[in-house]
Amino acid sequence: MPAYAIAHLQEAAPHPEIAEYIERITATFEPHGGRFLVHALPHEEKEGSWPGHVVVIGFPGMDEARAWWDSPAYQEIAPLRSRHIAGDIILVPGVPDDYDPAATAQAMREAMSAQ
Repeated sequence: MPAYAIAHLQEAAPHPEIAEYIERITATFEPHGGRFLVHALPHEEKEGSWPGHVVVIGFPGMDEARAWWDSPAYQEIAPLRSRHIAGDIILVPGVPDDYDPAATAQAMREAMSAQ
């Protein structure tokens, strides 16, 4: 099941360390099967406020996403970004191909009726 690293990064002034981070990051996730799905592209806000940029990196699974995040290669370059860009980053599993949201709704209804 695929997994994703999702970052919501705030606006930042250009800095040489950020450029270096961007130049080097792909080499840190490719060995773990990662690839950019979204990288700081313009987005449309439909509800609420979402200032800054969105980054999504896809991985074959959570094990690979965690291995990338914890890797010495990524941890070496992470400060190049974090010193200059505030943000939130999560790792999240995707849903299986046969995912049915109606089953989630049914489980919610059952839990509410049990109260």
